[in-house]
Amino acid sequence: MTSRTDALVDRFLDGLRDLDPVAVWAHGSLAGGDYQEGRSDLDLIAVLAGPVTARTVWDLARLHARLRNEPLAPLLHCTYLTPDRTADPERRHLTWAHSQLFRRTVTPVTRRELHDFGRVLYGEPPGALLPPVPDRALGDFVVRDQRDFWRPAVDEAHLWRRTVWVDLGLLTFARATVTVRDGRLISKRRALDELSALGAPPEVVADIARRRYDQGEGPADEGWPDRRAELTRDYLGPAIDGLVSSYT
Repeated sequence: MTSRTDALVDRFLDGLRDLDPVAVWAHGSLAGGDYQEGRSDLDLIAVLAGPVTARTVWDLARLHARLRNEPLAPLLHCTYLTPDRTADPERRHLTWAHSQLFRRTVTPVTRRELHDFGRVLYGEPPGALLPPVPDRALGDFVVRDQRDFWRPAVDEAHLWRRTVWVDLGLLTFARATVTVRDGRLISKRRALDELSALGAPPEVVADIARRRYDQGEGPADEGWPDRRAELTRDYLGPAIDGLVSSYT
């Protein structure tokens, strides 16, 4: 981590102590070696002794409110578990993300990340509290995500003029392909290399690399967002169909 990230995480951990955490872990790019300060999310999981009561929710809301003036605070996301509620990947847990509290699952991808390269920021390691994720369960999840979320989204043309859809759509597909093929997870940086090998449009792959890793200026013409959207959708629809149909 870098100095501003360290400072924010330290303040977060200090504020969390009053809630009696059992463990705090980092996953995603912060743990996987592809973290870029100011661009990457700070993806955290905290296991609290529990139970998560109305008072706990209030205390967590106050903790995040106290951090709101930190430069990187909008990028800090944390899901809160308790030791007796870690096993079910379908269970929704209290989460702070996008400047609000809501509930979401801890997906098989996140769980495998924690087991494979999760970073222990405090307390017990992931293996002591989370059950392992079988390869089949991981494969089922990423294929279902491609089939049920990303494939219908490809048909929504207006979405793909936005940079975030192009980046996440292509990178998530490449990562899912490697997971299905090899039973492992890869970083977004590694996914860029995979996209080239998988036949993704070279112009779009180069554009993602330029923006994510500051590799020079991208195309300047006003028609590029529309052209990029068309290239991405033309590639991604058949590519997802092929991945889904080949999965058995």
